[in-house]
Amino acid sequence: MAAAGPAYAEKGFGDTDGETQQADASDDGTVSVTVGGVVFDRSKNGTGDSAGALTSTTSWTPPPCWYAPKYTPEQLQKTLEPTWEAGSTGYEWDAEQRDRYVNGHPYKDFNKDKTGKGYFWDSYVDESFPPGWDACTKPAFWVDQGDPPPANIENAVTPKILADLAYAEIRVPGTKVTLAPAAATKVNLPTWSWLDAADFKPVSVTASVPVIGITATATAVPQSLRIEPGTKDAVTYPASGVCDINNGRIGEPYAKGKADQTPPCGVRYLRSSGNGTYPLQATVTWKIDWTGSGGAGGNLPDGTFGATQDVVVQEIQAVNR
Repeated sequence: MAAAGPAYAEKGFGDTDGETQQADASDDGTVSVTVGGVVFDRSKNGTGDSAGALTSTTSWTPPPCWYAPKYTPEQLQKTLEPTWEAGSTGYEWDAEQRDRYVNGHPYKDFNKDKTGKGYFWDSYVDESFPPGWDACTKPAFWVDQGDPPPANIENAVTPKILADLAYAEIRVPGTKVTLAPAAATKVNLPTWSWLDAADFKPVSVTASVPVIGITATATAVPQSLRIEPGTKDAVTYPASGVCDINNGRIGEPYAKGKADQTPPCGVRYLRSSGNGTYPLQATVTWKIDWTGSGGAGGNLPDGTFGATQDVVVQEIQAVNR
């Protein structure tokens, strides 16, 4: 064992479990959750039963583990000494730990002479234990307040790491499109499709580590809607099936007098769905960028979120008299 112990089992600031989520609702109903030394503010996130997480359009994934402040000198002492006394980790490991944190190689008496001037940093693990969760194996190390972590420590929390973690917490609204006609459309009749502009505004999550004063906000902005009719016997508008956002709106609501117009976003089915339905897939692409402490910022990979809805397509009935 190279680290002071598993992140999910250790006590950190305020004697909380490293991987325990604690939520405190404010008067306005917003919630900030502390996970692994990081505080998330989700008050500007997407809401509703159909809201969901983004899927990156690239192979990007958020950090499976990271290093952040976890202990004051006294807290580290209270964590390690009972373990040593129990002897469950073996004499050799206990001796190495005592040498590192008590005997001055490199820390003397848990760095108590620096109390209030910094923190011991240690690893935290994504609670879903994704691939790579066990990559953060460095033992707890000291960082003076105001100093950056050692350059050789990968995944030490920075504004960029916080932005990555915030990205994973973003939830966007569901993508059920409004169709006209609504109940059932007809063969060869252009069907208008659009999304409620009020629901498709930018959403964001802010992640921070208050004890060292760093923060980052990841913001998702809707860019386009892809319509997949659910059958090859259909034509989309535009032909690409991708409807770009225009004046804050994706698609255009149908209104009286537009029956002879081509919808800017929609579909025309060429064959009846018979006794069944067609599974229309609507997927929104969101552009993600981030800003952080010290003027840091940049782009993160686009994300997508989609849903399927059933569409009834009927034959137009003609009556000859």
